[in-house]
Amino acid sequence: MPLQSLKLVKIFWIFLAIIVLFSFWFWLKDGNINPEYSDVEVDYSSVPANKESCFGCHIANAGFSSFHNPELIGCVACHLGNPETNDKDESHKNMVLIPGNLSDAEKTCGTCHTDELNRIQHSLMTTNSGLVAVDKFVFGETDSPDHSFDIREIGSSPADDHLRELCANCHLGAEKKEYGAITQLSRGGGCNACHLNYSDKALLDLQVYEESDKKILPKVHPSTDIFVNDTHCFGCHSRSSRISTNYMGWQETLLNKDEVADKTAYKVFEDERVYRYRGEDVHHAKGLLCIDCHSSHEVMGDGKSYLHEEDAVKLACADCHFKDKPATLTYDQLDPESLLVFMHRNYEHQDKKMLKVNKDQHPLVNTYIDENNETYLLGKKDGKKHLIKKQSDLCARDEAHQSLSCASCHSQWAPRCIGCHNTYEDKTQGYDLLDKKFKTGTWVEHVFDFDADLPAMAVRESELGKSIEPAIPGMIMTIDHDTHKKSVQKGESFYRLYAANAPHTTAKEVRDCASCHANSAAIGYGKGSLTYVVNEQSGKWLFEPEFEINPRDGLPEDAWIPFLSPSKAKILSTRTNVRPLDVQEQELILLVGSCLQCHGDNSTIMKEALKTGINPLLLKISEACILPDFK
Repeated sequence: MPLQSLKLVKIFWIFLAIIVLFSFWFWLKDGNINPEYSDVEVDYSSVPANKESCFGCHIANAGFSSFHNPELIGCVACHLGNPETNDKDESHKNMVLIPGNLSDAEKTCGTCHTDELNRIQHSLMTTNSGLVAVDKFVFGETDSPDHSFDIREIGSSPADDHLRELCANCHLGAEKKEYGAITQLSRGGGCNACHLNYSDKALLDLQVYEESDKKILPKVHPSTDIFVNDTHCFGCHSRSSRISTNYMGWQETLLNKDEVADKTAYKVFEDERVYRYRGEDVHHAKGLLCIDCHSSHEVMGDGKSYLHEEDAVKLACADCHFKDKPATLTYDQLDPESLLVFMHRNYEHQDKKMLKVNKDQHPLVNTYIDENNETYLLGKKDGKKHLIKKQSDLCARDEAHQSLSCASCHSQWAPRCIGCHNTYEDKTQGYDLLDKKFKTGTWVEHVFDFDADLPAMAVRESELGKSIEPAIPGMIMTIDHDTHKKSVQKGESFYRLYAANAPHTTAKEVRDCASCHANSAAIGYGKGSLTYVVNEQSGKWLFEPEFEINPRDGLPEDAWIPFLSPSKAKILSTRTNVRPLDVQEQELILLVGSCLQCHGDNSTIMKEALKTGINPLLLKISEACILPDFK
């Protein structure tokens, strides 16, 4: 037997031994969950896993993943209960019908998966820290969006109510209380959110069970495994910046489902929102899942608490589409979690190097470099082998463009939501998404428009330097504080905040030069007509906005900044380290835009500008060149 196969066999038996040891350890514990049954003490160690009384009724059960087979770990390892009695009521005491919610995970999933539970508890998907912090900041309840919060611990301030009624559905602490598969409507569910899978037979058995008044017990159990698909991500990540729907190519509209006639250009999702097709991400077109890029190391977090999403994300496009040499590791260097994933997915490239992420060095076990030095990715959906191409020589060839993120050039489009007016209606019935109950009084959002276009350019400044990233309208909104009785602010607040964003609408082809250098929306002025007018020996840029002027700040409804003027707003972004282009940067971009009026992207002069920058070329311009006057 090859050495690599022996290693896998060894890991398999070690893993089984760990499961058995944890199971016996768990049986030795007091498994009480419900206070009403706190007098029940069960010595689980006295009952072998495959001799539990559960099997007296729940016979011929199938559907389990191999490592969660009850013949190996029993039923009580996940569901708790009393395995020493054949009495139905007694055996079901302390039982958890749907294990894996974070409320019970410490006594269920977490008894074996201790490290994973710790990581999830600190994950932003559980705490929603950044979401809470930004919302409380714009409501004037904190002095910065960079404070740490946990959405499960918020109170009843105006911002807290806003979160409870509009945002608090999407966090892993939300309980899954009903049987059934994860769908587009699912939110939360702890471990179930990603790892619960129902086969067609399991769903059919569940239907028969419920229709028989719970008398015909299911024979096929849902599986808990690592085979995460995009539906697991959809419920939460189709909201806010709409990453899931963007990835599929669909942009949300304000249309009603009854208004949709063209079924090819529009799609109605399960929650009855209507979407227009704008173009899918190239990775989605290839059949790749979210987890093909965002592996367990990133999705479950690393155990550290982060303020914002971009801090927790480790993966970068260049980790796969590298420029010179990739960062790699070998099979022998894989951490225990990666070894388990490797084994669960039956990978066979133990003898080949795999890619690793530069930022935190975690491995991408579904990649490898072959004997011809070609890099491949194995799709987690179907095992299909995909050739990973190196970064093009055209990428970041000059000093001016090295600061651009990959998404700045390769994103096809991004959603643009503008004109959101928030009022508290104290006599309108609302629903507390955190406590799952109806209430009187609720915040209501009145949205003006959902649109989509090429994203704007944002500047992120950090200890690593300056980078240019895509940005979308994050909060172009008003808040009527006087409508909420607990508001400390008075009157109406208006914010024009853009948010740095990774649209997940990647295209192989890049946007052309003019789409940045001569495009009003890209620079931050909003959609409209940006034209270069030459009068004798003088050039002038003129801008005519598409949207009306907002009287609150004198800017077009969708704009981020004034046209070639400093912004008067004190707050411009949902992040303290992200800002729009300043006037000097705008002028430099439009200077190149004026050259593009005559010289095409592939002209000799523009290709030379990519290599040397624009300044050397300004020393040898012809008399025919009319440069802009920014005075």
